[in-house]
Amino acid sequence: MCSCSAVLTELALHEHIYLVRLAVNQGKGGAVMAGLREASRLGFTHALQVDADGQHDLSDVTAFIQASQHSPEALICGYPQYDASVPKGRLYARYLTHVWVWINSLSLRIPDSMCGFRVYPLAPTLALLDSVKLGKRMDFDPEILVRLAWRNQPMQWLATKVHYPQDGLSHFRLFHDNALISAMHTKLFFGMLVRLPSILWRRWRA
Repeated sequence: MCSCSAVLTELALHEHIYLVRLAVNQGKGGAVMAGLREASRLGFTHALQVDADGQHDLSDVTAFIQASQHSPEALICGYPQYDASVPKGRLYARYLTHVWVWINSLSLRIPDSMCGFRVYPLAPTLALLDSVKLGKRMDFDPEILVRLAWRNQPMQWLATKVHYPQDGLSHFRLFHDNALISAMHTKLFFGMLVRLPSILWRRWRA
């Protein structure tokens, strides 16, 4: 058993801590979706997602939960505030994704689609997961935001500090994951074209 798995197994022995194991590695998105479904099964109405690579400031968890309690219908998303540790290649690539997200959502209301620090309201999120096949890897984070935006899901952004630790372990695969994200943007673009009349009509009525 690897050290990470051993730590998780030990934590799961404590009361009110639940561990979900997948028989086959399904990627980040697959893990998040499994966690969201398990949280709903256990009776929770909301679920907090946070990346496990040490980038996020966990002292902000309280602020995210408070924001969700104040606006329980909203998806609470992190808006990253980077320090000097951020790799420039990763930073610039994110901006390309942001542009495509703005195009595919026909809106600028998603300022950052890659940050993995979020609180999901489970009812609308699982309704989406039950009706659409989403990407299971690094393409999950931006795709779910665009698809929820198509459904007029309320969203709020909270500024949060992001630091890339020198000994941090990222599972982002430069070529493979960028190829998946590019394919996802292409799929969403054509999905947006199909939905274009209804999206514009809904916004005009609002």
